[in-house]
Amino acid sequence: MNTDFVIETENLTKVFRGELGQKDVTALQGLELKVERGRVYAFIGPNGAGKTTTIKLLTRLLFPTSGNIKILGVENSNPDAMLKVGYLPEQPGIYGYLTGEEFLDYIGRLFKIPPDVRKKRTADLLELVGIQRAKHTLVRNYSRGMTQRLGLAQALINDPELLILDEPMANLDPVGRRDFRDLILKMKDEGKTIFFSSHILSDAETIADQIGLINRGRLIKSGSLDELLSLQASDVEILFSLPENKFSEIKGGLDQEYQMHSSGRVRVTIEKDKVKSFLKKVDKWGGTLISVVPASQTLEAFFLDEIGR
Repeated sequence: MNTDFVIETENLTKVFRGELGQKDVTALQGLELKVERGRVYAFIGPNGAGKTTTIKLLTRLLFPTSGNIKILGVENSNPDAMLKVGYLPEQPGIYGYLTGEEFLDYIGRLFKIPPDVRKKRTADLLELVGIQRAKHTLVRNYSRGMTQRLGLAQALINDPELLILDEPMANLDPVGRRDFRDLILKMKDEGKTIFFSSHILSDAETIADQIGLINRGRLIKSGSLDELLSLQASDVEILFSLPENKFSEIKGGLDQEYQMHSSGRVRVTIEKDKVKSFLKKVDKWGGTLISVVPASQTLEAFFLDEIGR
């Protein structure tokens, strides 16, 4: 295995044994995962694809049926592999009769952080995640969004090199999601590696350097965002507007798929070598050209195309 990767798996397989009379379930099969240092890696896939199972294997909450895992160059069969890892589960189970400050102090003691360092780091993290005003409030009185923020703070208490986050933005409102995205990018700027699962594709597309797409326990695509959503060099997207009541007259001249907007704007995607002749048509129709740009694929379109296959 290569030490340049902070996460690396080889032929990782997990089979859940069925109860009496039930078939075994293969949750992961031959997973080959590589996450480079200093990157934000989004792990996406439909429900039941194996995202959470993978994360539980990486964090030693489950153990593989076969295969190998290395975390920060250490075999994760060794508990020391987790010393520089921060983990946020999808549903943080935080004891409700501690205050936010007490909870972070408790987690710091588990990592044997000295008292003076623990006190300062607790205060800094509560401010970082935006819940310093609730530091003396019992966690059972926190909202779901506040609990999620506290969960991120505990994942950072040991100043980890690697953050593993399971659906970190699932319980947040739009403001909370924006704040979480900003925090993840801040962690990246500090040199940390972030591995997170998500079904919110817009979040993954906004902040991820690398994408891994898993389906039915197999990693079917992995690479940089630019590689997976590469520009379609042969296609061009043209946006133009038409005079009122003109659209019905020119529909016959549109051999391509098109989108018609209520404002009278029309968007078409055509092959690069047909652009010149098509622009002549737009001029003939009395249309006004707005833009001509290379056509690119969205993460949502990529996801649906791959899963559909």
